[in-house]
Amino acid sequence: MRAADREQAIIEEAVRFFAEHGFEGQTRELAKRMGITHSAIYRYIPSKEALIERVYEHVYLSRWNDGWASLVTDRSRPLEARLTQFYLEYVERVFDYHWVRIFAFSGLKSFDITSRYLAIVREKIILPACAELRAELKLPPPAQVPVGEREAELFWGLHGRIFYLAIRRYVYGTQTPDDLTPIVRDAVRAFRAGVGPVLADIVAEAGPQER
Repeated sequence: MRAADREQAIIEEAVRFFAEHGFEGQTRELAKRMGITHSAIYRYIPSKEALIERVYEHVYLSRWNDGWASLVTDRSRPLEARLTQFYLEYVERVFDYHWVRIFAFSGLKSFDITSRYLAIVREKIILPACAELRAELKLPPPAQVPVGEREAELFWGLHGRIFYLAIRRYVYGTQTPDDLTPIVRDAVRAFRAGVGPVLADIVAEAGPQER
């Protein structure tokens, strides 16, 4: 096997291994599972930490769509339609056994996979969506009244509501609907229908003094 192919095989098997056993799983066991020597892994990837980094790139960064940021900020469409499309595409990309379980294990063991990924979600989706909702509701823009944590939590609540379906399915092993399309549409619709008065109060209470 070519070196590049062997390295890729190690990463792909590591994804499956960590999804099943968490990051406490030993690379020695990973090697045994692959039928190679322990030292063979480190011939291609220098450390367990480096292997985890490659898993992060393979599982998370490779599935992130850079077009999602522009989708959320496209004011030619209502925000509800934009958020619905984003979450339908997001569910299609991330509702995966390996993705979800590695994400959960990372948070439990204080690896920075979870925090790094959520920082991307915050920067590319949550904060822009806050600005877009303000624009749609004709509220002061973030340049006048900065987005605070209380406001951002409104959108994290929507994000968490949808992602919790994946936790139930792949971590708890409980039944979830096979077709998530109407579930996602309902979640976004309910959020958009009810969020306006709450956000207006938050922005009014924050006021321009936070500039």
